[in-house]
Amino acid sequence: MIETKCVPATPEAIAEAAARIRSGELVAFPTETVYGLGAHALNPQAVAAIFTAKGRPATNPLIVHVLDIEAARSLVTTWPAHAQRLAERFWPGPLTLVLPKNASVPDEVTGGGPTVGLRAPSHPVARALLEAARVPIAAPSANRSNHVSPTTAQHVWDDLKGRIALILDGGPTQGGLESTVLSLAEDPPRILRLGLIPPAAIEAVVGPIRLPPLSSAQAEEEGTPLPSPGMLRRHYAPKVPLEIAENAAARVQELLAQGERVGWLALQVLGRWGENAVVIKMPASAEAYAQRLYAALRELEAEAVTRIVVDAPPQTQEWLAIWDRLRRAAA
Repeated sequence: MIETKCVPATPEAIAEAAARIRSGELVAFPTETVYGLGAHALNPQAVAAIFTAKGRPATNPLIVHVLDIEAARSLVTTWPAHAQRLAERFWPGPLTLVLPKNASVPDEVTGGGPTVGLRAPSHPVARALLEAARVPIAAPSANRSNHVSPTTAQHVWDDLKGRIALILDGGPTQGGLESTVLSLAEDPPRILRLGLIPPAAIEAVVGPIRLPPLSSAQAEEEGTPLPSPGMLRRHYAPKVPLEIAENAAARVQELLAQGERVGWLALQVLGRWGENAVVIKMPASAEAYAQRLYAALRELEAEAVTRIVVDAPPQTQEWLAIWDRLRRAAA
């Protein structure tokens, strides 16, 4: 058992966190997407500790966080024109670029695969930590593997207390969902994980790209390295069964009649539902919905619901990443 500290992200705390990163310890910190669990990306033992703390499969790779384009280029064998254009447009921000790694990047980071995912975060605490640490930081979401990603320091504490050294509390994250992951090791480029940057915005910079297939679980089931995090069939999932319903009100009523305690993420709420229904009204815009989603799922867990029903969101491109997370949570 490790003694875990959770402290406000003051300059002094960030300096301590940077020293801990350099010495091989694990530190959780906020990004503009979700909270990350950081380790010195070029220290294989430190990176391996992330997998132990999370209970994460060794074939599921990590994203490496860097300050800028120069730092990213130092970790790859090639930096194509597409990478330059995308980084200039979206960095710092929630876009991860997957490129062939060079020998400085340990296999532990990439799950044994030949490519590495890189991004420059925009959150001021994440950037201050990178500046103070002076090393690239490998960081998946700071939660137990397959659980709902954390958007507050309390979420990190709930999942990882006793497993990591330090949590920097920078308040709730603004994005709510993880970064978009784009492979530039393929032609045309392919989105490996849908995220906060929509496909249309990427295509406006580099032209046509490929979207992910409906199921990306086969590589993990075969025990081979995945090219990106977020590709497991079941992921981002609460501890109780979740389902997406076109007629959510009818489904909630049916489950209540069966004696279930039901959590409902509702886009519209009509009527009163009784004490065994925990209803959370969700925002109507995709951006606000994404920001709220993971926290809402954790709130329903805390209410000891036995089932979660989610109103089916709109079938438009700005909702693609939300659909992706809900489908994996329901798998």
